Amino acid sequence: MIPAPTATTQSARPLEFPTGFLWGAATAAYQIEGSAAEDGRTPSIWDTFSHTPGKVVGGDTGDVAVDHYRRYREDIALMRELGLKAYRFSVSWSRVQPTGRGPAVQRGLDFYRRLVDELRDAGIEPVATLYHWDLPQHLEDAGGWPQRETAERFGEYAQLMAQALGDRVAVWTTLNEPWCSAFLGYGSGVHAPGRTDPADALRAAHHLNLGHGRAVAALRAELPAEARIAISLNLHQVRALTDSSADRDAARRIDAVGNRVFTGPLLHGRYPADLLNDTAHLVDWGTLVRPGDEQAIGAGIDLLGINYYTPTLVSAPAEGEELAPREAARNDAHGASDYSPWPGSERVVFHQPPGELTGMNWSVDPTGLYDLLTDVARANPNLPLLITENGAAYPDVLSPDGHVHDPERTAYIHSHLAAVHRAMEDGVDVRGYFLWSLLDNFEWAYGYAKRFGAIYVDYETQRRVLKDSARWYADAIRANALPPVAG
Repeated sequence: MIPAPTATTQSARPLEFPTGFLWGAATAAYQIEGSAAEDGRTPSIWDTFSHTPGKVVGGDTGDVAVDHYRRYREDIALMRELGLKAYRFSVSWSRVQPTGRGPAVQRGLDFYRRLVDELRDAGIEPVATLYHWDLPQHLEDAGGWPQRETAERFGEYAQLMAQALGDRVAVWTTLNEPWCSAFLGYGSGVHAPGRTDPADALRAAHHLNLGHGRAVAALRAELPAEARIAISLNLHQVRALTDSSADRDAARRIDAVGNRVFTGPLLHGRYPADLLNDTAHLVDWGTLVRPGDEQAIGAGIDLLGINYYTPTLVSAPAEGEELAPREAARNDAHGASDYSPWPGSERVVFHQPPGELTGMNWSVDPTGLYDLLTDVARANPNLPLLITENGAAYPDVLSPDGHVHDPERTAYIHSHLAAVHRAMEDGVDVRGYFLWSLLDNFEWAYGYAKRFGAIYVDYETQRRVLKDSARWYADAIRANALPPVAG
């Protein structure tokens, strides 16, 4: 359970967080576990995608990743050294339910039982995510998320996990970043399963929403009353390039298909009318959304997880500019593709925000996080929030002194935590912060070319080394406040 933080009784210090603020870090199963075919696990869509030539930088796969399946005790010891209060992990669906249907495989469940027990013994709260993009390939072969049946199977899987871990996990996240699953997986094709059909992307979005609703119902039926249920959304902080009506309409369109396609039914009980109008030429929403669907999706969550990395800057095409329908996808922040992940809004132009860039060429702008938190809180004043992902990739190297010096990452984390603190001072109910990521790992279509971890991993030897940013983060956790940044 994540209680509301209470004001500290100690003397005021700069950027001190309330007592009870939850300091954590996050990972995802396919990015770290490895052991891709052990103990009954079958391929997920990411196994298939990463083994398809040309889909992942360097031909990398998650077959071994950082070997967390075998090294989880070592990794939990490092979490304890950092002083983490919570650890957000995801479950590999095909490890516990290989075909995405039917009974669970106990060997797969046993891994997560051992993981959770080890975390609890270390004084670290386990936060379970049911789905972080790794759909069992069996379900994709049956049509994947564009098919309604996948949502029903997801509800059954949620029930299995609640029955297995409900006595030892108090915080559950249904989906991580369903926007990526739907629109990068079925729209632009830069993520698994690599399909490029804008109508299927919209169908997938609805069925991910419905799957969330089915999972919430299953979890509520199985979990103790004090358990907390969340979803993690990578909400886009969309900004118009200018205040012109055309640019503001471009921002509206991206907000609709980037954010409100999820927050509409999830938090307000219905899909927004402008989204339906923008995409009516692609799908028949009246047939896709059946009676009762929106009610099921909006059944209620206890926490909203927010993942934030960088803002989104958009405009309409310049006057007279002949923009090819797919060209907007090329200057988007979500990977190179000839196909747009923005169905119905392919003619919106994306711009590189000004300022410092991370190793992903993403703008470093903590004001985007502050604005996002205050916007969400204003629209949902009684909904507690969690930062379930925030972090940055940089080209880290192991120095001759045996350390990894990453001052840019430390500065990034400091500035974004300061933005969280400012939002909390302004009345936003933020219960905790999960750094992305605990470990360097398989970074999806970028393979092992990008490092987000607080802990450096030598992929040849699997040696772990705490980066300077990890030690700074440990100091923040111990102090429950932001220590100064060196230099």
